[in-house]
Amino acid sequence: MTSLPFGSWPTAITSELVVAAAVRLDGVRPDGRGGVVWGEARATEGGRTQLVRLGEGEHADRGTVTDLLADDANARTAVHEYGGGAWWLHGDAVFHVDWSDQRLRRREADGSVTVLTPEPATPRGDRFADGDVAPDGSWLVCVREHHPREGAPATEVVNEIVRLDARAAGTPEVVVTGTDFVAAPRLSPDGQRLAWVSWDHPSMPWDDTVLTVRDLATGADTVVAGGPGESVGEPVWQDDGTLHFLSDRTGWWNLYRWDGATVSPLVVVDAEIGLPAWALAGSRHTTLPDGRVVFARSSQGFDALAVRDVDGTVTELDTPFTAIRSVRADGPDAVVCVAGSPTAEPGVHRITTDGTITTLRAPRDLGLDPATISVPEPLTFTSTDADGAPRDAHALYYPPADDGPADELPPLLVVIHGGPTGSAQPVLAITTQYWTSRGFGVVDVDHGGSTGYGRAYREQLRGAWGVVDVADCLAAARALADAGRVDPARMAIRGGSAGGFTTLAALARDDTPFAAGADHFGVADLEALARDTHKFESRYLDGLVGPYPQARDVYVERSPITHVERFATPLIVLQGDEDEIVPPNQSEAIVEALRRRGVPVAYLLFAGEQHGFRRAENIRRALDAELAFYARMFGFALPPGEDIAPVPIEG
Repeated sequence: MTSLPFGSWPTAITSELVVAAAVRLDGVRPDGRGGVVWGEARATEGGRTQLVRLGEGEHADRGTVTDLLADDANARTAVHEYGGGAWWLHGDAVFHVDWSDQRLRRREADGSVTVLTPEPATPRGDRFADGDVAPDGSWLVCVREHHPREGAPATEVVNEIVRLDARAAGTPEVVVTGTDFVAAPRLSPDGQRLAWVSWDHPSMPWDDTVLTVRDLATGADTVVAGGPGESVGEPVWQDDGTLHFLSDRTGWWNLYRWDGATVSPLVVVDAEIGLPAWALAGSRHTTLPDGRVVFARSSQGFDALAVRDVDGTVTELDTPFTAIRSVRADGPDAVVCVAGSPTAEPGVHRITTDGTITTLRAPRDLGLDPATISVPEPLTFTSTDADGAPRDAHALYYPPADDGPADELPPLLVVIHGGPTGSAQPVLAITTQYWTSRGFGVVDVDHGGSTGYGRAYREQLRGAWGVVDVADCLAAARALADAGRVDPARMAIRGGSAGGFTTLAALARDDTPFAAGADHFGVADLEALARDTHKFESRYLDGLVGPYPQARDVYVERSPITHVERFATPLIVLQGDEDEIVPPNQSEAIVEALRRRGVPVAYLLFAGEQHGFRRAENIRRALDAELAFYARMFGFALPPGEDIAPVPIEG
């Protein structure tokens, strides 16, 4: 127990520690030569993604870790703005898209690089991602997103699957076109068939998608699965020519098999094997050489790894991991994956089917006492639906790392994930511990519309964004306050992107329980977002709010900027000046409105940042500025010894 006021505790978890050697692991793949390659987005290198290889097996470089790309390379694609699938492997070759120009490159084992795609007519005008290479290595297919001119509106952007020479520069040949979006082009083991996923506006990939297979010799297409009310994804060909894929036709993203004629279930559980396809090239299931399937599944917000035997028996493996992605077969009885737990950041691990774990890329050694790490508690509480009827909602609650003064309750930070079709992740996040180690309670809300709880829960936000999500955040805060776990007078709410919208909507109301808020590149004006956003999300609001402009009255009513007269809560706003998803004009609109009303407001604009901060210095400044803001609002002193600059607060 400490006698120091909550919020002011000295801690080893400073903003400097948050970014020190920090990486975001961008998938993992065995290289077919006994080695493993993974991506590392490095905050201390401007947020660029480097590809790293660990030599394994009997090769001379066994145990050697090597950076594969040049120091100025950045394996990152801008397709859908959220990216994913920026690199893949075939034999000795590494294929990757570079952020600088979005052109596709081939890197050989000797380090030589060939640029495969033409120079775009406009900066990042043609974007590539999510590729697959023919069995003989001579050609490949991938997604291309074509922007015909600088600043082209969403209606002019074209998404297609193209074919390319895999060994030399050439002109892309369009293979699949005509739908608004395509993803996951996958070639059969004999190279004779192509599978892919497609969808059209106004659907998002977690709403309605279609899985199609084309016979490349005849051009005949077969629709395997999908359509209205069904989300399919992650097609993976098997050695015997069958196709595995995910579908939520039962209300959960489960695993199915297509034999060329019929679809049959492989794994049917009341849990989510799939994840929302914000980024391309997800991988939550894989097949071992003997036919066993290894898959990750999420239940009540927590992941686990399981094995389906050839007889259909499913066995859950005993591992500590609660957040798992990029699951890929590695040898006869093991997979590699990116996985983390409530007490360990994500790392790259090899896991055998008997549960033996070998860590290939360890999480950072932060030097923290495990007793100081706040572990999340699952929280289910009563909220209301769009009609005001009671319903259950979910969250993860992180209590302060210590008990604190007996005569004081801790401040609360309500956190809203992005999306809004995202989810709280029960994995060690040093940014969360930054707050709990100082004496904050943190509740990470999985409001209605979040994934991980089945399609019905995901669809609770249909037509109700700004209603159900706000109700759940208010209910979570009040439940913790009513239970005597947090100080009801010192509750703050924070969120980024869609979470920023929920933050603003929760503050722009007369009955808000929050005394402060932090908006990270959030949406203030739904009309402006509907008019100005990029193609991938340009019709997203049709499902969340209503078709525009037919439902314009709803857009106006739900927009926080419409209700600034109700806005009396101090706010800090943080924004990147290159954000294409939620442009700076959204943040500037709410800041200017609060200035006019005299509401205390702080605004930080970060140069060179897009949607989510990647540079170490900006991540540090954003965290420390938010802490300094709460210290002013809640009346506690900043911990001594930390060099935290004050944040200018107007009004």
